[in-house]
Amino acid sequence: MSTEVQIHEKLPLAQAIPLGLQHVFAMFGATVLVPFLTGLSPSVALLSSGIGTIIFLLLTKSQVPAYLGSSFAYIAALTTFVQSNNTAGAMGGVLAVGLVYIILYLLMAAFGTRWIHTIVPPIVAGPVVAIIGLSLTPVAVDMASANWYIASFTLAVAAFLSVYAKGFLKIIPILVAIVAGYIVATVMGLVDLKPFYASFSQLFVFPVAMGSDFQLPSLDKMAILVMAPLALVTIIEDLGHMIVLGNITHSDPIKKPGFHRVLLGNGLATAVASFLGGPPVTTYGENIGVLAVTKVYSTFNIWIAAILAIIFSMINPLQAAIMSIPISVMGGVTILLFGMIGAAGLRTLIEAKVDFSDTKNLIIASVIFALGIGLKEHGVAWATIVGITLNLVLQGQSQHIKTSSPGKK
Repeated sequence: MSTEVQIHEKLPLAQAIPLGLQHVFAMFGATVLVPFLTGLSPSVALLSSGIGTIIFLLLTKSQVPAYLGSSFAYIAALTTFVQSNNTAGAMGGVLAVGLVYIILYLLMAAFGTRWIHTIVPPIVAGPVVAIIGLSLTPVAVDMASANWYIASFTLAVAAFLSVYAKGFLKIIPILVAIVAGYIVATVMGLVDLKPFYASFSQLFVFPVAMGSDFQLPSLDKMAILVMAPLALVTIIEDLGHMIVLGNITHSDPIKKPGFHRVLLGNGLATAVASFLGGPPVTTYGENIGVLAVTKVYSTFNIWIAAILAIIFSMINPLQAAIMSIPISVMGGVTILLFGMIGAAGLRTLIEAKVDFSDTKNLIIASVIFALGIGLKEHGVAWATIVGITLNLVLQGQSQHIKTSSPGKK
């Protein structure tokens, strides 16, 4: 097996299925947390993520190894409308979000996407990539703090396998670490298996949003006005994720298949989610972290993850088994996943040989890091906007003083 598995490569099913399952574990907690917080159905959210990812893969020609899960950007808005018994209105807002994506797709399809690299050079891209990971690390640490012994053990297993394992074990360190952490937590009596046993009373369910009260999305003006503008925030975050993916996979998804196709895939996936009764979906940093750790970039594994998510949404015991994984176990692996994204941003700066003796570069990076990590709400989006603006406005002037001429001492 080569050191890296490229985007277009397909591994045998005996290897691809565990790799797909690894992606499911990575996204599962966050994807079902959004519906828990907002009052939507976790099963529907899981179904929406699987179907949405398949739509995304089709529209990006299977050239972008990204998994789409529930977006956190819309939690407050969704909660407001769902808990006021206006779920149909909330879904109308979700549909509006998808339409914003599609409108921007049409604009980019008409005017091209080459300009993106012009306004997002390495001095902007590197820090943005870094803060995508670093801004998420507090979440990972909070999860790990539930039991640092279990989290540390899980992290140690993942790190050890990533560095020293041979063959197939080297590309499934996250999956093996989660299983190992789960076993140790079970032995220590930290796993509540009662929901798992109870789930066998109803093995199969068909995820239907709102049960018998299912309604089509309604065009609620207030929901549309509240949620549609948030699409601009997640679009900017998607751009950051595409920069990360390009860095990790040695490709350029902004150019091929094109960021406009990324927007179309995400927009249609979100529009479909609105008719299923699920939250808006977006590309997931957790799964990008899996790519960085394993160096397996094959979109075939993402296809398998999406299919598994759809299956899991219909089988109660499988959902219950994954939900019983202690939060500290997931905290251990997410420390590694998010940290790898942060390191990928630093690698971008190093490989581009960005000159930090240039005051312009120093200011841009400083402001992006400060805003991206410091702002609690949409820090990555605001940091990206400000970074792009500074790059366009400021003129690069190296402020270091040369004490001698080249060749002289």
